[in-house]
Amino acid sequence: MWDSESESVTGGDYGNGILSSSKHGVKNDGFELRGHSWHVATDIPSDFLVQVGDVNFHLHMYPLLSRSGKMNRLIYESRDLGLNKVALDDLPGGPEAFELAAKFCYGIAVDLTAANISALRCAAEHLEMTEDLEEGNLIFKTEAFLSYVVLSSWRDSIVVLKSCEKLSPWAENLQIVRRCSESIAWKACANPKGIRWAYTEKPPKVSSPNWNEMKDSSPSIKSQVPPDWWFEDVSILRIDHFVRVITAIKVKGMRFELIGAAIMHYAGKWLPGLIKDGGGSLDEASNSSNSSGGSGWKGELHMIVKENKDDTPTAETKDQRMIVESLISIIPPQKDSVSCSFLLRLLRMANMLKVAPALVTELEKRVGMQFEQATLTDLLIPSYNKNETLYDVDLVQRLLEHFLVQEQTESSSPRRQSFSEKHMSTGVQRGANPSAKIRVARLVDSYLTEVSRDRNLSLTKFQVLAEALPDSARTCDDGLYRAVDSYLKAHPTLSEHERKRLCRVMDSQKLSIDARMHAAQNERLPLRVVVQVIFSEQVKISNALANNSLKEIGETQYQPVISNRKTLLEGTPQSFQEGWAAAKKDINSLKFELDTFKAKYLELQNDMDILQRQFDKLTNKKQTSAWTAGWKKLSKFTKMTTLENHDIDPQVATAPGEDTRKTTRRWRNSIS
Repeated sequence: MWDSESESVTGGDYGNGILSSSKHGVKNDGFELRGHSWHVATDIPSDFLVQVGDVNFHLHMYPLLSRSGKMNRLIYESRDLGLNKVALDDLPGGPEAFELAAKFCYGIAVDLTAANISALRCAAEHLEMTEDLEEGNLIFKTEAFLSYVVLSSWRDSIVVLKSCEKLSPWAENLQIVRRCSESIAWKACANPKGIRWAYTEKPPKVSSPNWNEMKDSSPSIKSQVPPDWWFEDVSILRIDHFVRVITAIKVKGMRFELIGAAIMHYAGKWLPGLIKDGGGSLDEASNSSNSSGGSGWKGELHMIVKENKDDTPTAETKDQRMIVESLISIIPPQKDSVSCSFLLRLLRMANMLKVAPALVTELEKRVGMQFEQATLTDLLIPSYNKNETLYDVDLVQRLLEHFLVQEQTESSSPRRQSFSEKHMSTGVQRGANPSAKIRVARLVDSYLTEVSRDRNLSLTKFQVLAEALPDSARTCDDGLYRAVDSYLKAHPTLSEHERKRLCRVMDSQKLSIDARMHAAQNERLPLRVVVQVIFSEQVKISNALANNSLKEIGETQYQPVISNRKTLLEGTPQSFQEGWAAAKKDINSLKFELDTFKAKYLELQNDMDILQRQFDKLTNKKQTSAWTAGWKKLSKFTKMTTLENHDIDPQVATAPGEDTRKTTRRWRNSIS
């Protein structure tokens, strides 16, 4: 089993958990601690002092020289025969490890455990306690314990790897970290179907299987190991050791979904606030910007305030930055290995902690791969630049660009599939991209509606983000209309030209009936946009009426074919009849709404005609000139001449109509 009883070395044998030297250089009864000094309880007074940190060890020279090459070299290089004092400030493991090594030199029994073996192994290497000085020296004994006891136990491997955090770079150079990481990876990747352990519904403090308890447990409480049983144990490791374990697990071939779940579990434990609900409405964001923290990200915003007060980042900020950078680097490359929500929250924290730009770009590309899974709350990422918008609109713009590039890449170069996969998933893939774009379009429209209330949001940023998606992504522009109307409410000082430019992002023909009714009465919209909405509605009404007339013609044309409609309806199922009745009711209500809208349209058109006539009268008065006045006088003179001729010779024309026509013709000829 992986978790066996802790075994130790006694004179080269594994048995009772005790390690001792086979030879005793000085007879003693043990070590005694007096204040900050250790003394050997012997009849012979000590002749050698070793200082390790702030602790003094009063020892004898011979036991140390017989087993430590380091001591031999220090005394030899000093060329002082009377040397009786040595300082070992750089000893790995500190006074605790040297105490165990000194006891081994005196032949005192030492308990080897997973908690002290790594420090003792590094201390033995530093003291050069090799086989050249004595067979079965401390290096050999500690290596044997590591290889045969620790690496065969899951729990001991975790404990040893955890204890290596204070032993850099010795633990790395002695391959303790590598061997423990590979041992943990091998056990985590083992087939869980062949493992049974004591499992209760209560969450255990340590999620790894307790093999010793399993031996004594009854079969009734045994159950299959869950696939994430190793998450909690691995999450206690420092980030660099966690990366080593995950890298080894990747090499072993574990499923990327489990690796991603382990990464999310680790992030939730070591990055405070990452799993909490962030974002919120614009009002909450503005309140959080004015106060020291927001409702959902108090820990992060507190960290920002603390870092801004001191221009240098704190140690906690540096540690969290290193964790974020390391997690980004080990996320599996496969899509859906981690959730899009987790990626966006990690991106939020990366921007806040000022992570390396290359890693931030990589994380943005990962978000773009599964951007259709994002939610509005996750997209509301605050902007940490001063004098900018409350939300990072540029970031969302980049994420959308990565999504479009990914969609284009997938459509232009489809991945290779087997023959069965092609026949099973062709229909799904063909419909995946359009549905993904539709979901992203709805998400972008909701985001625009939320951020449009920010008065610092420029019209250009709004327009660029709204027009980033192709026209085919939106089957209805109601979401865009809401965003435009919200922007107009928040920016009442826009000029007529800017309002027209803003309204170009939406298509009035893609608006629903409710949206068109609202737009026709919306005073914030430009008059031209209102006219376009009314015109498109008129076109739809005309098309609906034309289709209705064609339908009636078709029904009358095919009427002789159906001899008895009542009999046909009786023969149809009840659900069809109910559906037809509901549809007919909807059609009647739609006709009523169309008639109402048509009447309003005609009334509005009449008002426009009246305004146009008044406008024409005003323009005609302003455009009168001397030339037009001369023509008016000439026309009056022509009328007077005609009347005088008629009075002088009334008998010339027998037919009044003929005489008038001749006079007029002569006058026109004279003018020409």
